Amino acid sequence: MKTLLLVLISNVLVLILNAVASPVHAQSLRVTGDMGYLSEWEVSGNVTESVSGRVREFSGLLTMRHVGLCSQAGPEEKVAEIKLQMMKSGSLPRFQATLTMDGSKCTFSGRFSDAYSGLMDCADARGVPATLSIK
Repeated sequence: MKTLLLVLISNVLVLILNAVASPVHAQSLRVTGDMGYLSEWEVSGNVTESVSGRVREFSGLLTMRHVGLCSQAGPEEKVAEIKLQMMKSGSLPRFQATLTMDGSKCTFSGRFSDAYSGLMDCADARGVPATLSIK
């Protein structure tokens, strides 16, 4: 009887250890949209999920391409880092995001389905329009 119990316990422990050691499949999402008072920056890139309890966190690099009329020498391109945190709150998740470009940070937050249209606040400018689609 003791042997059977020990075998059962060791099998359960093996199952638990395998479950804990199994890699969590991180989700990768595509981010597209535009930013700026005249929607002069096209934004595109990918973010990858990292699991952190009940908060879904995504981060990645975005290419920001200036497509405004004042781009006489061709479109300017910059790379920005985005960090998103999504939390369940009612029927639609809420999110908080930080965009870092050239050492400056911009933040925005709100309710999220698969798109966001609102305003972001940066160190040198407040209320900058931003429209993002994340799929």
